Amino acid sequence: MLTFEQYEYVRPDMDQIKQQFTSLLQDFRTANSYAQQNEVMEKINAISNDYSTQENLVYIRASINTNDDFYRMERDYFDDIGPAYQELETAYYKELVATPFRKDLEEKWGTQLFALADNAIKSFSPEIMPLLQKENKLSSDYSKLVASAQIDFDGKKLTLAQMGPYAESTDRSVRKAAMEASYAFYADNGEQFDTIYDELVKLRHEIATTLGYKNYVELGYIRMNRIDYDATMVKKFRDQVRDYIVPLANRLYDRQAERIGVDSLKFYDQSLDFLTGNATPQGSPEWIIENGKKMYAELSPETDTFFKFMTDRNLLDVEAKTGKEAGGYCTFIDNYDSPFIFSNFNGTSGDIDVLTHEAGHAFQVYSSRNIGIPEYMWPTYEGAEIHSMSMEFFTWPWMELFFKEQTDKYKFAHLSSSLLFLPYGVAVDEFQHVVYENPNMTAAERKTAWKEIEQIYLPKRDYDGIGYLEAGAVWQRQAHIYADPFYYIDYTLAQICAFQFWKRSREDHESAWKDYLHLCTLGGSKSFTKLVEEANLLSPFEDGCVESVIGTIEAWLDSVDDKAL
Repeated sequence: MLTFEQYEYVRPDMDQIKQQFTSLLQDFRTANSYAQQNEVMEKINAISNDYSTQENLVYIRASINTNDDFYRMERDYFDDIGPAYQELETAYYKELVATPFRKDLEEKWGTQLFALADNAIKSFSPEIMPLLQKENKLSSDYSKLVASAQIDFDGKKLTLAQMGPYAESTDRSVRKAAMEASYAFYADNGEQFDTIYDELVKLRHEIATTLGYKNYVELGYIRMNRIDYDATMVKKFRDQVRDYIVPLANRLYDRQAERIGVDSLKFYDQSLDFLTGNATPQGSPEWIIENGKKMYAELSPETDTFFKFMTDRNLLDVEAKTGKEAGGYCTFIDNYDSPFIFSNFNGTSGDIDVLTHEAGHAFQVYSSRNIGIPEYMWPTYEGAEIHSMSMEFFTWPWMELFFKEQTDKYKFAHLSSSLLFLPYGVAVDEFQHVVYENPNMTAAERKTAWKEIEQIYLPKRDYDGIGYLEAGAVWQRQAHIYADPFYYIDYTLAQICAFQFWKRSREDHESAWKDYLHLCTLGGSKSFTKLVEEANLLSPFEDGCVESVIGTIEAWLDSVDDKAL
């Protein structure tokens, strides 16, 4: 059995890949039957899996140690060749959608493959290859800049992730000082953050207009593979959040202020849930993983097999350390059938959220790894987030393993923070619509736009005079805004679905878990609303969906004497 350290990286030879692709596409065109074309598809898929394997090995190893010169250079190489590979994929998709055997292939693989292929065609042209290369480089520049943070605090040099526990201190002066120190890094590099984003916005607008779109919004939806909903439906959903969730969020913030004994809740107070301190894991990262094994062994036979696979092969890198990129993610190393979880444990409850959230992603892709085509390995983003956010709730019965006597604290904070996230999530989405509809805005105008949107969805925010935040720049900490435009409403849509699983699992765990397992095995073989339907969930776009879920959550939160926690 190979472990992650033994997974072999070999730099792909683009000239060789191009020759193989060209030959296979000729075979595809001249095939006399759907069966022959399917055989060619399998060979193309093998190339795709190999390319993805090498790209992910580079991405993982470079993000674990941004100071590793070899993998940093290899990451730059993939940033450079990525558009050339995309050109080959697009050529394949053009053949696929035009084949006379399309009906037979649709019967075998479903229509989602062809919808994804159509979007790939609509979002690419050889003309934009240099622009895509530049976009990749700018996104990497942002990640490297954030990873470079070395904050002098508490007599130590700390990364942004390592500052997390100080933001949850029961000492208000420490919370404020930690926030000031963290955002001082962003302020000190503010011009660079502004420049990178300004270049990205203008570049994406140029990509969109080159492809024939009015602006980046329409192209952004295509690139995100939003097959069965549009910006109008998303706006309707944001309006539901504004009408039903923002008032409840405001009440929860008032409740929090009373609970932690402050007259007025400041932004630096929001991370502290209880005066007795937030719930924290009661052991080391190694101890957390060991308890994770027990949890997943007891949850189901399927999760037991999956998590043993992950731990036996060292497919988790979770400790925060100097030189490690910020954030957390799950990816998949195709040739080894291996999900991989990357995170920055910092001693907060977020460590357990990673163990459940990213493991939800990993469990899904592990469950759907044998579907047969790479396009179906993952669902589209909003579909994928259902698995991760729902796993956070399905694992509630095991939270005592990690939090012991603090479990009730954790559950209250987890459910309320999941709800409080929604207004922020839709604010990020609306902000990006405004930015890409007005690509010539200055950096100052973008910050003003953020402040106006904040007043709609986050009216309780009080930055207490911290200049960088008062200026409307808090969004610059959100990596998605830079690297993955429009990838954020996805979390809010999925959260509504996860809330439904939470509600159902409390009523009938067996039925809810059965639907969740079924959803995981489907991978990305269907569009978002069809996946939701398959899981017996209400679509977040349906009238009344948000309202119906929120009522149950509000009742549960109201039943808890949070002042006693």
